[in-house]
Amino acid sequence: MPRNLQVILTDDLPNVGSSGDLVKVKPGYARNFLVPRGLAALATANNVARIEHEKRVALARAAKLRVAAQELADKLSAVKLTLKAQVGEGDKLYGSITSRDVEAALADKGFEVDRRKIAMEAIKELGSFKVTLKIASGIDAIVDVDVVPNG
Repeated sequence: MPRNLQVILTDDLPNVGSSGDLVKVKPGYARNFLVPRGLAALATANNVARIEHEKRVALARAAKLRVAAQELADKLSAVKLTLKAQVGEGDKLYGSITSRDVEAALADKGFEVDRRKIAMEAIKELGSFKVTLKIASGIDAIVDVDVVPNG
């Protein structure tokens, strides 16, 4: 009986490896835990070829998505938003400008951006601000936001 068995991980496992990795594990761990739960497949020639193909397809898909995200980031960086707010004495805002307000203003301009991807602190005064949008991993867009008094 072999001391270690080679398996291909189909899911990320801490202290073992990430999805698609070819790793050596104890036969009992593979037979009783990994394979029955669908976390790994035995490293046969067919399985290795299938996993390599899936990796290539995933990399190609990720490259297309990255190009699309960069194009969106370039378009968003050219956008300038003007938000109107109620103002009290000393140019202090009643309430604040939040990511929901920025999301709504971007939607009015035709851009659908999830507010959770808008990295900003609440704006509580008049002026010009730079707001960062996290489009994808490593791809950000900076949008200029002007807050002006209402009326």
